Amino acid sequence: MQQHQKTPWWALALPLLAVLIWSLNIVVTRYVSDFISPVSISFYRWLIAFVLLTPFMLHRVWQARQQIRQHIAQLAVLGAFGMVLYQGIAYTASHYTSATNMGIINAFIPVFTIFVSMLLLRDTPNRFALIGSVLSFLGLLYVIGQGNFAALLAMGHHFGDALMVVAVFFYAFYGVFLKKWRLNLPLMVSVYIQIAFALLFHLPFIIYLGLDALNSQNALSVLYAGIFPSLCAPILWMLAVQHLGPNRTSIFMNLMPVFTAIIALIWLHEQWTIYHTLGGIMILCGIALAQKKNAPSHLRSV
Repeated sequence: MQQHQKTPWWALALPLLAVLIWSLNIVVTRYVSDFISPVSISFYRWLIAFVLLTPFMLHRVWQARQQIRQHIAQLAVLGAFGMVLYQGIAYTASHYTSATNMGIINAFIPVFTIFVSMLLLRDTPNRFALIGSVLSFLGLLYVIGQGNFAALLAMGHHFGDALMVVAVFFYAFYGVFLKKWRLNLPLMVSVYIQIAFALLFHLPFIIYLGLDALNSQNALSVLYAGIFPSLCAPILWMLAVQHLGPNRTSIFMNLMPVFTAIIALIWLHEQWTIYHTLGGIMILCGIALAQKKNAPSHLRSV
């Protein structure tokens, strides 16, 4: 009994710090959108992460070269979905919507994951998942419509929110692909190769759209994106999963909309309104309900 209560305080701080870093990155993304193009910040972000990881990863990549060859196509798809499509579309969305809305829509990832799992894994959701998904989706529409469902008809006004929904949808695919394929690779090796593919996939966009130069207005934001959300937060999250388990750790992700809204309020002076509160509560309640399982066998598959 005593062992169950022996969770050290620093283990709980790990996922909190990771979510705080990711939340701050959403606000940084919104802030820097006026100073650098989406493709430029996305490319620089992964370039910085790649350069920082390379001295530590080259030997490990060489050792794992046989396994990498076996999974090369899957690693390419993961890099495309998780690091190019999700992140690139999110950077584009930041030009048209608020950081607060981006944080709230980002919380919708678990619900989208349920439906992508249905499509790819034939994983039939239970009644809690279905009810929770519907509730979360209504909450999402309520936020996008700014408290007025009829306003959703004017979709041009919600272009950034719609883009963010698409980005989240791609990230849901990324998570399900990881679960479906269960690559026989060390995690950091997998991440490193995905980053390498992400850089390659950026090249056609850079050739067509050009690459913005780094300057005093965007350099710190790019550096933050390349170090903290790309490297530090995932490592903190992985350590948290080791100490707390995946189920307990995933609950902390629900704090992202709250952290994002607070940071955006202080830094960008964005307003938190009643429709953010009501829609956010609906989304989080729906996500919590969607996590409820009927049987232990489902718990083992999460």
